[in-house]
Amino acid sequence: MEIALGLLIPFLGTTLGSAMVFLMKNKLSEKLEKFLGGFASGVMISASMWSLLLPAIDMSNAQGVPAWLPTAVGFTIGIVFLLVLDIVIPHIHIDGKQPEGIKTKLNKNTMMIFAVTMHNIPEGMAVGVILASAMMHNVGVTMASALTLSIGIAVQNFPEGAIISMPLKSGGMSKGKSFLYGVLSGVVEPIAGIITIFLTSFMTIILPYTLSFAAGAMIYVVVEELIPESQSGEHTNLGTIGVAIGFVLMMVLDIALG
Repeated sequence: MEIALGLLIPFLGTTLGSAMVFLMKNKLSEKLEKFLGGFASGVMISASMWSLLLPAIDMSNAQGVPAWLPTAVGFTIGIVFLLVLDIVIPHIHIDGKQPEGIKTKLNKNTMMIFAVTMHNIPEGMAVGVILASAMMHNVGVTMASALTLSIGIAVQNFPEGAIISMPLKSGGMSKGKSFLYGVLSGVVEPIAGIITIFLTSFMTIILPYTLSFAAGAMIYVVVEELIPESQSGEHTNLGTIGVAIGFVLMMVLDIALG
């Protein structure tokens, strides 16, 4: 039950965020968009540190392995993995004018959904690997800390769901269809989580690497996309404030509940 809850909580965050499209009268304000992008960045940075890298270091020490080795290797592979996806998958960012990835005839809305879906892969993996760690009673990882990460990702997914569904509505899509596409962008998270749990449950020794991998993948998304988007144009101070609030909130959740 706890495993299912941990996998579904982040998806619920995306769904609720996407549902904001039904309350929308006009397009998403630039100020709110900057704040939400920064907030998502802060949550992901904090989760990478407190929920993924620190447990990976503790597990490495318990295994008698140099603590820096699994974290450095896993983190680097996570960065490279997202870099490859960024190069291969056709996508376009919400404020982007030029599509990225391989050339395709897909429309802008579809490529925008691909961009958010790509963000959700490392988040799903992060939830999956920490749930797998909690299942195996590894050092420093409890089911409470795993559920804390799920809640933190859900909080981050709420604005992300709104950021995908509301611009689709502004672009002329119906509210129902915009909501559906926002929800579908989050489906990859529980799927990635289930796959990660399945793989890591058979190989305890790789857990420090997979935790660090998820951290690296999440940091890639933050550095490559979320922070640049929140720091472009006007109202960049709101993006910075969002980073601070998101980081502190996730840190408090992890320390208080984990």
